[in-house]
Amino acid sequence: MAHEETHVAHHETSPWGLPVGLVPLVLSLAAVAYFGWGWSLVGLILAGVALVLLVIGVIGWANEHFSKEPDQGLGFQGIVWFVFAEVVIFGSIFAGFWMARVTHATEWVTKWIPEGGMNLPLVGLLTLILWASSFTIWKAEKALEHNDLGGYRMWLIATMVLGTLFIALHAWEWMHLWEKGFTISSNMYGTGFYMLTGVHASHVIVGIGMQLVLLLTSGKALGKITPIKAASFYWHFVDLAWLLVAGTAYIVGSYGTF
Repeated sequence: MAHEETHVAHHETSPWGLPVGLVPLVLSLAAVAYFGWGWSLVGLILAGVALVLLVIGVIGWANEHFSKEPDQGLGFQGIVWFVFAEVVIFGSIFAGFWMARVTHATEWVTKWIPEGGMNLPLVGLLTLILWASSFTIWKAEKALEHNDLGGYRMWLIATMVLGTLFIALHAWEWMHLWEKGFTISSNMYGTGFYMLTGVHASHVIVGIGMQLVLLLTSGKALGKITPIKAASFYWHFVDLAWLLVAGTAYIVGSYGTF
């Protein structure tokens, strides 16, 4: 008697997407309350709530994934669509920056560029740091594919160190520019500059957080390649986005006339 196999479609569901998905909404409300309405305390409380939701969601998701036997689901496809959404966000900011640059070309060059220009050697150093971090996270991915937990952890730590160095140097540069009077409210160039570099830096911090979660759960990582592949894909996107951010915020923003 012939037996036919029955394939049951598996639809992966998770409750942990809800708290993570609420984070952008709560952060937006926090920003409006703090900067728009002047409700500093409410803004800080909402920002704290957003942080708690993010931590709960990430920990819950990680625990849920590593508690499963096989490495299954649509995790990598999910990060691909997430990156696509990020492209739309960055694209909107780029469009606004370029439109302002063209519309106010004369005033931009004669009044808005900081005295002494931008620190392009530092930009080159930051670019090299991120390129190096792309290599280290790729090495972490390959180490896990070969069941080398020691190498996996070492390359993850190296990536986190490079990402943290990038943020530290970037913060130092922001402080230096701020002291020179180039602030987020000084002119349209300042607004666009800090928006572009700030949004990108926030993505670097998120990437470091993802790597920290992977490091803390590395004891259960064997046979679970999807998380590092997703984190690696996201990190490569962040590195590629930096080339566009640097080219726009520093070179397009501080040179020539249109």
